[in-house]
Amino acid sequence: MRAKITYAVTAAVLVFYFLLVGSRGVLLIRHGTLLTVAFGVAVLILPVIGIWFLWKNTQFVRRANALAAELDAEGGLPVDDLARTPSGRIDRDSADAVFARRKEETEDAPDDWRCWFRLAVAYQDARDTPRARKAMQRAIALHRGRTPASAAPSGS
Repeated sequence: MRAKITYAVTAAVLVFYFLLVGSRGVLLIRHGTLLTVAFGVAVLILPVIGIWFLWKNTQFVRRANALAAELDAEGGLPVDDLARTPSGRIDRDSADAVFARRKEETEDAPDDWRCWFRLAVAYQDARDTPRARKAMQRAIALHRGRTPASAAPSGS
């Protein structure tokens, strides 16, 4: 719940910022000189990119959460039984052992979105966020009935 609130507050602040920057871009364009119009257009590009990025991330999070809810309803969410350091961080050896199991499961059933979801969690536990995101994107694509580009899970 805390993560959802943080995400919502961050998104709201970003939207406010994009509106503020966008209004400045419009003011520059309204000024009417060649230079201010050029700067106004350049300033408007940033909020457009930002809104697109925020939208894509929001879609990703919503879809990943929907998969998590479905997997939870099936009783298939991975159990967090990883060893932790005294500071609370996940122990790397423990994460690597779980990752090896998840990788093997995914190699055995490469078209099962559930395996890719659990592999994404294992990547995240191993602190490999880019691969975690790619694995989750693959899980989402498989769940939606799309055939993603062929990619075998790689080591952490």
